[in-house]
Amino acid sequence: MSSANPYAPPRGAVRDVRDPDDVGAPAGRGARLGAFFLDSIIMGCMIYVPMLIAVAIGVALGGSLQPSDTVMATVFGLGGLGMLVGFIVWMVITLRLVARDGQSIAKRMLGIKVVRSDGSPASLGRIFWLRNVVNSLLGIIPLYGLIDILFIFSDERQCLHDKIADTIVVEA
Repeated sequence: MSSANPYAPPRGAVRDVRDPDDVGAPAGRGARLGAFFLDSIIMGCMIYVPMLIAVAIGVALGGSLQPSDTVMATVFGLGGLGMLVGFIVWMVITLRLVARDGQSIAKRMLGIKVVRSDGSPASLGRIFWLRNVVNSLLGIIPLYGLIDILFIFSDERQCLHDKIADTIVVEA
């Protein structure tokens, strides 16, 4: 007789539960601030440098910065295209890193990453929507940006956008 025992305990796949004390060391305030500025510089270079190069080439070709100059109109068009390509490349690299490891380009360089407060990986949606989009929308409130940043000096080292998204930044 090989029928299943109706009194046997249930069998099912159980996910391992993370130890809340094994989250990782919180990232330093300087590393987080440095990552913010470094990400801004990287993004600015990838987006604006193509336009600056195009303008320099246009001026070297004898164009003037007048709107009626056809050389410069062409150069600005190519520079705009370069800016678009730079933005797309930056976005693809950033989204891949964030989705895979919870890191932006600068966070990866500085050895820090974003995780959920329980230590589990933070999803791309959580990082994008809650940490970035909602935080940007709240930025219309006067002094919100300053208050958000000042929360880094709390014991938990969580900014307001971290609290909204239930994330923390730890050493990778």
